[in-house]
Amino acid sequence: MEQLEEQLLSKILTLQKERQAANTDRSQQQHDIEKELNSLQSRVAELEHGAPGYSPPDAFKVTIPVQNNYMYARMKKSLPELYAFTICMWLKSKALAGLGTPFSYSVPSQANEIVLLEWGTNPLELLINDKVAQLPLSLKDKAWHHICVAWTTRDGKWSAYQDGEQRGAGENLASWHAIKPQGVIILGQEQDTLGGRFDATQAFVGELAQFGVWDHMLAPAEILALANCTSRLQGNVIQWDDQAVEVFGGASKGAFTACDEGRKA
Repeated sequence: MEQLEEQLLSKILTLQKERQAANTDRSQQQHDIEKELNSLQSRVAELEHGAPGYSPPDAFKVTIPVQNNYMYARMKKSLPELYAFTICMWLKSKALAGLGTPFSYSVPSQANEIVLLEWGTNPLELLINDKVAQLPLSLKDKAWHHICVAWTTRDGKWSAYQDGEQRGAGENLASWHAIKPQGVIILGQEQDTLGGRFDATQAFVGELAQFGVWDHMLAPAEILALANCTSRLQGNVIQWDDQAVEVFGGASKGAFTACDEGRKA
């Protein structure tokens, strides 16, 4: 970072000297120098003070503007072996039909190790090791919603929350199965092979934020506090951090404040 700043500052000094040498007969050249100088000075300010829009590492969202098979985000970190989990996130769907796939976790031996998917006219489903539970969540009103899904291998018990309220629960979902480690977490696409072979008809279109994973089932009060923005609890397995999320294919990052934007339609 320091080396980049030094290079930019050196370029600024060079441009300033050129600006001083430019006379009124070379107004276009002087205009071009001024334009590049302003751009470089803005870049130095970003490096010194952080990029405009958001500064806390978790205060961002991922936007996937079009439903296709190449826009997505990927978490740099994977999961360890898990015997229980809670996965929470904010999302705002812009889909005309099914919600698509907000997230998927694939391992070499199982493409559908953990998937949240609503495809076409089918109900929203949580898949674990290719076993399916239907979730009574309603997320297609083009508004922000906070959702959590929690599961434990003991009897395959699961529960689903929307905006802090438990909407569904059950058992016998992949009972006694251990979530396999060292897979790939993708936001916005369903994986048919490890990290790829996406299907545009199963893609999520909209905005995602605050994706987190815990290695246990959170208490209902903890989930309510996350949805109400009275808690800053971060996942103890996966945290939402700007440096930990890569975007691809035209997906982008922007500022997001859950307590302000999360309640807007």
